[in-house]
Amino acid sequence: MACDIRYPERWESGELKIDWVRHHMPLLAGLEKEFIKDKPFEGIRIALSVHLEAKTARLCEILAEGGAEMFITGSNPLSTQDDVAAALAHKGLNVFAIHGATEEEYLRGIENVIAAGPNIIIDDGGDLVHHIHTHHRELLPRVIGGCEETTTGILRLKAMDRSRELKFPMMLVNDADCKHLFDNRYGTGQSVWDGIDRTTNLIVAGKTVVVAGYGWCGKGVSMRAKGLGANVIVTEIDPIRAMEAVMDGFRVMKMDEAAPLGDLFVTVTGCEGVVTGEHFLKMKDGAICCNAGHFDVEVDVAGLRKMAVAVKPARNNIQAYTLKDGKTIYILAEGRLVNLAAGDGHPAEIMDMSFAIQALSAKYLVENKKTIPREPGRMLNTVPAEIDRAVASRKLADWGVSIDTLTPKQHLYLYGE
Repeated sequence: MACDIRYPERWESGELKIDWVRHHMPLLAGLEKEFIKDKPFEGIRIALSVHLEAKTARLCEILAEGGAEMFITGSNPLSTQDDVAAALAHKGLNVFAIHGATEEEYLRGIENVIAAGPNIIIDDGGDLVHHIHTHHRELLPRVIGGCEETTTGILRLKAMDRSRELKFPMMLVNDADCKHLFDNRYGTGQSVWDGIDRTTNLIVAGKTVVVAGYGWCGKGVSMRAKGLGANVIVTEIDPIRAMEAVMDGFRVMKMDEAAPLGDLFVTVTGCEGVVTGEHFLKMKDGAICCNAGHFDVEVDVAGLRKMAVAVKPARNNIQAYTLKDGKTIYILAEGRLVNLAAGDGHPAEIMDMSFAIQALSAKYLVENKKTIPREPGRMLNTVPAEIDRAVASRKLADWGVSIDTLTPKQHLYLYGE
């Protein structure tokens, strides 16, 4: 076992967190029993880079129970929980992750898991895939394939595949219905406001909330803001999503127009430069900005720092930036993922579905490694419908919900066979 963690003695605290989610992730519990019996990952090395907290630890546990040798790092310096990393290391897994890691420490974690020579990669944002293609091309033939969890990561993969740079198959886990329809909408919707509320301790009702981006994550954030009593403004670049936001009852406008109106800004676009210097200058005194996209590039914190005449902590995880005109702008969690850097991430029941998709997709790669195409430009694979439906059926069964099935006559009517 190899490790690079900060507080190995805190493993008991981490185990308590893992034990709590264990009781609320029944799909993973069911898969764990199957994996212990069948050992689908026997002899397989898995490199995993996902926000390292208790739910991720459960995924790591069941993959290890399935025979995998795990090499684990975090996908964001502020989302790693040191006690959870310690708990995994205490169980004998290879863990390289530190909360608040410097850029050098973060990259060292990525290097350590890739240098192990993985057969399967489970990625969140694309850093592992990028690193192995950039720094360890000699290890590419060893990789059976990988799974990508985020919209941002999939955008990076699509760019690599278009340019024929991607050298092994990737499962687009985020595109699975049981992932983006629930994780992105309900998971992000709840966890973002959990992170904001616990960090600011301010009321949402009556405030004007500006949500940048109306994809599935933006829909969830906007819906929850509305439920909390906020007046919601949506900014978008896609006319169809903008139209959808209007018909869902939200005001839609450009960020330039929204900047003077908002009390609290949440970015969920996956793009850079969404809130910039020109917007900060137009904001109200006391405006609060945070980001729920994968990378810390959506809110230009570096630009705000250059503009500010004073910067100081306002509260744990909140920095106050005072501008020349005396106005103060507050940034939550350094502009990193507010739901993880300032909270515990998505609810356990939501990640139960997402990580079930991850685990079954990794199993699919191993079982079908001889038939999945490995041709340049054809490396991206959707999660098979049978995996999506199996996860949905398991979840419904756990809820005690029964649904109708087609009779043979109905099937013939619909499908002609």
